[in-house]
Amino acid sequence: MQAAIGDRLHVHSKAVGHAEQLAAVIEIHGKNGEPPYRVRYDDGHEALIYPGPDCTIEHATHAQQA
Repeated sequence: MQAAIGDRLHVHSKAVGHAEQLAAVIEIHGKNGEPPYRVRYDDGHEALIYPGPDCTIEHATHAQQA
């Protein structure tokens, strides 16, 4: 998994009734765009995460075109 600053991580819900989460990548701590990432969630909360298999990347260039 590779991301760039400005990309968004979409964390899909693992359980029924739990909301999906979106987070903006604000720092990259791995090499060549690899995890871990410091992200900022829509509610302002920041975290350092290693995305799991339930996470996809929405690259900034794709989001701007949509």
